[in-house]
Amino acid sequence: MKFSKLFLVALSISFFVSCSNDDDSNEPIGAYTHGVLILNEGGSGQGSVSYIGNDLSSFTQDVYGTVNGSDVFGKYAQSIFFDGDNAYIIAGGSNTINVVNRYTFKLIAKIDSGLKNPRYGVVKEGKAYVTNGNTYSYANPASGDTDDYIAVINLATNTVDSKIELNATANRIVLENGKLYITEPYSNDKLLVVNPSTNTLETSVNIGSSADTMEAKDGVLYVLRSPYGGRSEIVKVKLSDKTISKVTFPEALDGASNLDIYENRIFYTVETAVYAMNIIANEASVTSIVNYSSTSAYGKMYGFAVNDNRIFIADGGDFTANSKAYIYSITGTLQKELTVGVGPNGFYFNN
Repeated sequence: MKFSKLFLVALSISFFVSCSNDDDSNEPIGAYTHGVLILNEGGSGQGSVSYIGNDLSSFTQDVYGTVNGSDVFGKYAQSIFFDGDNAYIIAGGSNTINVVNRYTFKLIAKIDSGLKNPRYGVVKEGKAYVTNGNTYSYANPASGDTDDYIAVINLATNTVDSKIELNATANRIVLENGKLYITEPYSNDKLLVVNPSTNTLETSVNIGSSADTMEAKDGVLYVLRSPYGGRSEIVKVKLSDKTISKVTFPEALDGASNLDIYENRIFYTVETAVYAMNIIANEASVTSIVNYSSTSAYGKMYGFAVNDNRIFIADGGDFTANSKAYIYSITGTLQKELTVGVGPNGFYFNN
């Protein structure tokens, strides 16, 4: 009896240690773990996703095609959002969201009803909230003033359960402190606030026209806006009471875009240059960290991110042929140049 008890105890300890070691393992779950997904919008054809490992050595130009063969990805790949092991890739031109395992990129499902010009998405408690441009036209992006909506997707069934009508235009979306914050693009000047618990538009905040990229940090939403013919600025919205303060850029930084926050610095771009300012600064820096040569049809970078002490730049190119992505150190030294797909527009970190 004593031997049996001792044997069972030893066996239990061995099993616990083995399981603990397995749980602590940092081994990749799939071929595309520990790296960066680069979303390529595509031109008249299909979008694609490229992958570069964190060590900057392993690279796959077309991950989705490599894994899923001839499956049609969809036109005008807009953005990616994550939930657990899944990645949701929005193809706005095809009104489709491709659901894949984010580490193997194997196709799981397609969400292809209830969407009309889907743009960006976030996840809360098993539901995805995806902005839809509705009558938005890629040929005339300013069209479709007040019919945009949020599609509420049940991620257990990958179906659209309901819609939140916005009576406004809608573009970027951020989830913070249980509320959804949506920017209106172009000449519209509101930040929309939606309560996902009631699926209602609660209020709106006047922040000025042409708001685009935004990020929340420590109870403040930082929104970059760049009105045509006016000064660019960062609008800071204190989320607890919706009070506003602004950092207005000098004329030399007109047309600023692509805000990202990393380690208490706000990074932003103007044409082909990258700048940074302290998050509490009252003035924008006019000294560039990076300046590269672009072949973009827009004359500026099309995608941008800062992460892991690196600056990531996507050059849109001419939208007919594969284009370039560049990876710099946080101080501006070029570390890697990649030939990715057509029209690269965003970076997503898959760790």
